[in-house]
Amino acid sequence: MTNNDIVQKLWNLCDVLRDDGINYSDYVTELVLLLFIKMVHENTEAGTLKKHPLPEGCRWTDLNGKSGINLLNDYKRILLSLSTGKDGDGTLVHDDPLISAIYADAQTRLREPRHLEQMIKTLDQIDWFSAQKDGLGDLYEGLLEKNANETKSGAGQYFTPRALINTMVHCLQPQPGERIQDPSAGTAGFLIAAHEYIKSQTDDLYELSDKDKTFQTTQAYTGIELVPGTRRLALMNCLLHGMEGGSEGVVQLGNALGQTGASLEKADVILANPPFGTSKGGDASITRDDLTYKTSNKQLAFLQHIYRNLKPGGRAAVVLPDNVLFEAGVGTDVRRDLMNKCNLHTILRLPTGIFYAQGVKTNVLFFTKGSATDKHQEENCTENVWVYDLRTNMPSFGKRTPFGDQHLKPFEAVFSPSPLAGEGRGEGAAGNSHPTNRTEGEYSFHSDKIELPEEAEENQGIDPRLAHSRWRSFSRQWIAEHKGDSLDIAWLKDSDSVDAANLPEPSVLAGEAMGELVQAMGELDALMRELGAEEEAEGARVLLKEVLGEVGS
Repeated sequence: MTNNDIVQKLWNLCDVLRDDGINYSDYVTELVLLLFIKMVHENTEAGTLKKHPLPEGCRWTDLNGKSGINLLNDYKRILLSLSTGKDGDGTLVHDDPLISAIYADAQTRLREPRHLEQMIKTLDQIDWFSAQKDGLGDLYEGLLEKNANETKSGAGQYFTPRALINTMVHCLQPQPGERIQDPSAGTAGFLIAAHEYIKSQTDDLYELSDKDKTFQTTQAYTGIELVPGTRRLALMNCLLHGMEGGSEGVVQLGNALGQTGASLEKADVILANPPFGTSKGGDASITRDDLTYKTSNKQLAFLQHIYRNLKPGGRAAVVLPDNVLFEAGVGTDVRRDLMNKCNLHTILRLPTGIFYAQGVKTNVLFFTKGSATDKHQEENCTENVWVYDLRTNMPSFGKRTPFGDQHLKPFEAVFSPSPLAGEGRGEGAAGNSHPTNRTEGEYSFHSDKIELPEEAEENQGIDPRLAHSRWRSFSRQWIAEHKGDSLDIAWLKDSDSVDAANLPEPSVLAGEAMGELVQAMGELDALMRELGAEEEAEGARVLLKEVLGEVGS
């Protein structure tokens, strides 16, 4: 039985939850509260979980032999004990702050004992020996990704595709001994990918000394997550991957744009996909007073936090929407400050459709604090910005056309074609600080056949063949003189794009749009009457007359 088979079997348990009246949005939370107890049991049996065991009376063996109302009541008691550390009588059950954080405010919404019993039996029937070979952490992540892929679930709105996470990690090449952060951790995908990368480079950490190994599992990684339920998933995910973190785990509960973020120590590596949108107050509001440029744009605030929180020579890869590249005013100020204080050496223009918020256009910015010659430099650190266009004339990605590793391999190949500057190991080592020996010209995905836009500044005075390349370099001076420090740099024409020069007159376009609206209104009016809503239809007609005025016959 493969991990994919097991993930599907686990996901099928959602049918049981639905039969018990559990809301779709609560499926994964309800499932993992029980699943984690089972996974701790399997890891303990296999001898892979040495720390943070569940206390006596709160283990899988305290559940899987029971049935009926006793089973449901015992499960509720276990969740309460894991959450508070005490049983119903106030007797101390455990004093592990990480277990308390994982099960903070945990409670089940299950009402039918038979449904709980059915879930327990299904979990007991899974071939956990096969699952162990790939790691229970990978199985757990597969379940989170499955949840994100379901269109009905809000969990996947900004879920970062696994292939993109891996590419960002491969490009930065985190090293043992480095402090690695994600200020918008979600379910900790970036931090776990960094840990797995380091394990792959150190024979599963066996090449490290005991002291370094302890640092790697308890101090190397720090995440911040605003939503308690998501943080619970992240803590479980990290622990199942052997990442314990501090006393309350790898991921802290808090707001990176508030005091929690301001108090973070400096990092060697930051990987992030900050939430999109603007600050509207509440827990997610921007309350930092140490950010130079005040803004309600959360991405601009996160970007400032990230480059400010890097150590000299520290490096970052961050997913940001297009508006960060071209927004005027504060946006221009932040970009200039970034290019002054950091070497913004690479921008990856991502295709649309790879995030579940359809239509959002995104990019990955790769930068290093300081310049290639002086990590303490704070002015004019960016000399050239290399841009890889993975957006123009790419497929519309989604369930039918999944975005995968194969789409990112050409970018990885040109990102760092030579031995890395600053490659090393240990505290402060720079795995991939300033990629060198790059050459323009990369023509994957038939870019040599792509049309060129007329009069694009990016294509003036260059070799015609190079204009078709997906991989181009632009000097800091050119960006200032020709783009006014906008980083919205594009030189290829998408086959689906509309040339404004060939559009009809505005009056014709407006007339066509109004004609379509009138037709749609007529169809809606007929539908409402067919559904027996004549009064509402008449009301809408009266409203339209008031808006448009009486039309003479």
